[in-house]
Amino acid sequence: MELRHLKSFVAVAEELSIGRAALRLHISQPPLTRQIQQLEESIGAQLLLRTARGVELTEAGKLFLDEARNILALTELAAERTQQAGQGKFGRIDVGIFGSGIFGIIPKMLLAFRQAYPGVNVVLHSMNKGEQVAALRERRLTVGFNRLLQETPDIVSELIVTENLYLAINRNDPLSKEREIPWREIGHHPLVAFPSGSRPSFIDHICELCREDGFQPTIVQEVGDAVNGVALVASGFGICIVPESATNLKLPGVVYRPLRRNPPAFVDLSCIHRKNDESPILASFLHVARTFRNVKEPSRGAHSA
Repeated sequence: MELRHLKSFVAVAEELSIGRAALRLHISQPPLTRQIQQLEESIGAQLLLRTARGVELTEAGKLFLDEARNILALTELAAERTQQAGQGKFGRIDVGIFGSGIFGIIPKMLLAFRQAYPGVNVVLHSMNKGEQVAALRERRLTVGFNRLLQETPDIVSELIVTENLYLAINRNDPLSKEREIPWREIGHHPLVAFPSGSRPSFIDHICELCREDGFQPTIVQEVGDAVNGVALVASGFGICIVPESATNLKLPGVVYRPLRRNPPAFVDLSCIHRKNDESPILASFLHVARTFRNVKEPSRGAHSA
């Protein structure tokens, strides 16, 4: 049984005429008749009866017509989805997310991708940097988002955004009255830092900036992410340096102020994926991600919560 046999049978069954079906299929009547005969032989049942007015479906033919239509519809759907998958428009993409980026550009990027490629199922995985790299290598992730990734030969890191750094301050702290905070002021206050875990991390980035300015910060707590860091600020544990995206996190009693430093302090957010991954879906995702690329020198200005 071949697809052309099914198409020929459906045409004859719908036209109830060999002649009209032949015209519809753009073939002559004899080969069409042979195809119907071959189909009946392969099935082992008579599907059509010749009459003075044309042909009629047998009971077996009526049943088979529904099945043939279903098979052809599934075949067309499979071909369409395969074509879409080849164009990066259908399938599944596993995305690793972690940290303060989920409060900023990442949700906008994911929304834009889902709107542009509704046939792709986006599955999110909360993983830290080390977990993302391991999952990429094991092909459990297609792409991830993280900061300050060390260069590795098998992982590509594409810089998407550079973010200004802000200081999360308890509203009762006198520092909250200032419009912007000098970077060196950090050295005079207890600092809540994140993330704990894989190094190098945002903590190391902050400490390096402080060393460049000639002081060592007093870290009183290391926590897993920006949410916990800002929560401790709300509880009066100290101050916390956060990327600009984290200022979208609104907690009672916490304000955000820009940090003043020369040169300006900022941190990157990168998209990471396997080197030489030729997946069409990854290519489609990167195309969308690159439209959000915004690498610039940090601007100044107050931002409060």
